[in-house]
Amino acid sequence: MTVAFFSGKARRAGVALGAVSAGLLVLSACGWTKPTPIATVTVGSDSYNTEAADDCYDEGGLKESRVQECLSAKGGKAVDVSVDDRVRFGVDPEIAENGWTLFLDGQRAEQEPYTKTYRSIGASAFFSAGQMGGEAPDSVRVSILETDAKSKKAIGVYRFVLKKV
Repeated sequence: MTVAFFSGKARRAGVALGAVSAGLLVLSACGWTKPTPIATVTVGSDSYNTEAADDCYDEGGLKESRVQECLSAKGGKAVDVSVDDRVRFGVDPEIAENGWTLFLDGQRAEQEPYTKTYRSIGASAFFSAGQMGGEAPDSVRVSILETDAKSKKAIGVYRFVLKKV
C-alpha cells in the first residue's frame, strides 16, 4: 500500500511550477531576445507586416550614416495597390510612443513624427505625377522611420514597396 505524501492539488501545482521553471531555463539558454516591433500596411482586406531589418534597428539609436543607408536601400515588403485604394499604416504601440515618420523613396514626406498607432492615406497621394510634370511612378518605396521622442535618435526603419496595379 502506498501513501500519498501530497494532495492532488499540491502535486499539480508542483508540476506547473516545474514546467514554468524549465521553460524559463530553455529561453535563457537559447539566448532569447525581445523581438523588434512590427509595422503593418493594409490595403483592402490584405495586410502586410514587417520588422525592421537587423542592421536597421537599434534601441540605443542608429548611426546617422546607417539611417541614410536604410532609408535609401532597395526592397521591402511588396504591396499591390490601386490608385483608388486607401493605404492604412499601423505600428506597434512602442513605435507610436516614440514617434514615426513616413519617407517616400528615401525622402521625408512629413515634418513631424506621428504618435498614433494607425493612419490612413489615399493611394493616389503616393502615385501622383512629379512636381515638374514628370510621369507618375509605378512603384514607391515607403519607409517608416521610428525616432526616439526624447533623444530624437533614429531607432528603426521599416520598409515597404507600394506597386501600382
